[in-house]
Amino acid sequence: MEPLEFGHGTDIGLHRSINEDAFAAHPELGLWLVADGMGGHDAGEIASALARDTVVASMRGGRDLVTAITHAHAAVIAHSSRAGQALEMGTTMVAFHRAAGNFQISWIGDSRAYLFDGNLSRLTRDHSYVEALLQQGAISEAEMRAHPNRNVITHAIGITTSGSLHIDTVTGPLKPGTMFLLCSDGLTEAVTDADISTIFARNASAPQACVDQLIAAALAGGGSDNITVIVLRCAA
Repeated sequence: MEPLEFGHGTDIGLHRSINEDAFAAHPELGLWLVADGMGGHDAGEIASALARDTVVASMRGGRDLVTAITHAHAAVIAHSSRAGQALEMGTTMVAFHRAAGNFQISWIGDSRAYLFDGNLSRLTRDHSYVEALLQQGAISEAEMRAHPNRNVITHAIGITTSGSLHIDTVTGPLKPGTMFLLCSDGLTEAVTDADISTIFARNASAPQACVDQLIAAALAGGGSDNITVIVLRCAA
């Protein structure tokens, strides 16, 4: 089984005082993930780090990815309850797992995954108010990007009640030369899909260069939020 090439990076952005994003890259587990915390100082960054660490530990223990994310949800809720914060901390998550010649991507919230094979395709659908409007045909992609409620999340780790937790999954074969992007919304708020595609096309064999240029583009686009990016590439 050929190893996956990958690059990763995170940036606080231009308008935040702390970085509430967290990420993990564990090729020995076939696991990569991005989490975007919510809840402000001493909450969002704790939620994202706790969720990340719980997923990694659960996968090391032989759990499947969805079960691991469910464990992360329980861990964040338990921590929030002990801190007396009553579900006020949470995090989104998008995670990539390699199993033999296939991939699985599972997510909750509005952190995204894309596939690039010469064309860019978004693999995830945000768990958000504006995504629901888009799917209903009530707004366009352009209107979605500028909507005043674009940051309203409908499902997230630690925020959604356990009985209503909704984790989506897509799977598929790993094909030589295919690239994948995992990112927090600090990237997609600032950089259009068309510009993401252009950066991938310029760096089709260089995951870390792709990461660096995507973060630079997000900063040039305003850097309004924390930016975290992971790019994976299947060896050709």
